[in-house]
Amino acid sequence: MIRVVASSWALLLGVLLLMVGNGMQGTLLGLRGGIEGFTTAQMSVVMACYSVGFLGGSQLAPEMIRHVGHVRVFAALGSLISAVLILFPVFPDWIAWSVMRLLLGFCFSGVYVTAESWLNDSATNETRGRTLSAYMIVQMVGITAAQALLLAGDPSGYLLFVIPSVLVSLAFTPILLSASPAPAFGAVRPMAFRALFRGSPLGCVGMFLTGAAYAGLAGMAAVWGTQVGLSVVQISVFVGAIFVGGMLFQYPIGYASDRMDRRLLILILSAAGVVAVVWPTLHQPAFWPLVVLVLILGGVLNPLYALLIAHANDFLDNADMAGASAGLIFLYGLGAIAGPLVTGWMMDRIGQGGFFAFVGLALLVQAAYAGWRMTRRPAPAVADTGAFAPLAPTASALAVEAVMAPPETRDDRG
Repeated sequence: MIRVVASSWALLLGVLLLMVGNGMQGTLLGLRGGIEGFTTAQMSVVMACYSVGFLGGSQLAPEMIRHVGHVRVFAALGSLISAVLILFPVFPDWIAWSVMRLLLGFCFSGVYVTAESWLNDSATNETRGRTLSAYMIVQMVGITAAQALLLAGDPSGYLLFVIPSVLVSLAFTPILLSASPAPAFGAVRPMAFRALFRGSPLGCVGMFLTGAAYAGLAGMAAVWGTQVGLSVVQISVFVGAIFVGGMLFQYPIGYASDRMDRRLLILILSAAGVVAVVWPTLHQPAFWPLVVLVLILGGVLNPLYALLIAHANDFLDNADMAGASAGLIFLYGLGAIAGPLVTGWMMDRIGQGGFFAFVGLALLVQAAYAGWRMTRRPAPAVADTGAFAPLAPTASALAVEAVMAPPETRDDRG
């Protein structure tokens, strides 16, 4: 791992700074939206627009890279991100914020695709898995550390918007000054959704539901915290617990995944998430028990992304893995768009408990569907399944393909 970090330090450092900037703006907007008097419905649209842009960027970024190259795409999108981040307090209007969040989602998606293709190209077959694992760890560390930076200023002022803008600008310095050559780029075409659903119904349904639950939880956490009267310190801890849970649970769940029927593990994790939300749905617990419950939810939802991809690949041919991953990520993106919107609607209809109720409902449906799918066909032998690989929900189809495909089927495409 040390050799991997040494060879890719510029890109990994840049990604770390990017994730700190991205992690700050998501939580900060939830706080500032409450100060500006935006309604829950308005903030749910603002949060959902990031996923709309992210989904669009994942489709268009490969074409942009092929036309003008990695360096130009990196520089252009980075400049746009930095500019947009600093404009939020200048235009305190929820419609303007929605447009800017859409732009941020688009730009960050393109940056991730570019970074992952660069990493994939620089790695060998022997180091590719460790390289992308280091990349995912850096992403999760960055977005978790971002929550602590919220304490550096007042959410009603400008400083907290300037910090992520500066961090994003700095993020591109080590990358663009690196001596590493830009790689060639090939796009990943998704499978037809009918064929994908036929190959893995649980993978398709589960990715949509997990995307909805995760985006509803992470996207609306700061909005919910503001509504229930949590302080800035408490909100930063509350949101950070979601990502800390993902880091802590990723590898234990991966270990179990490689030794049992993955559908059963999906059922168990989904059921655990349902149990975790019962208390905060019915009655708001004290702060620290609430943090523990959210840490469990993050620990369930974050690894489910990689687990569902691994499960789907167990029932697909090696040649279909890349296209299937692209299709599954698209379904996850659709769920991530719906999640904040439905969460905001439920918070308006049934009160603060709607925030947790939506997550629980999505996981309950997933647990039931996983149980039903276990009755429809036998599980593959453990020896015949692929290895679990830790993947963050921001991973593009390129990163998923590079991590999940067996070494003999991987090519050197960027």
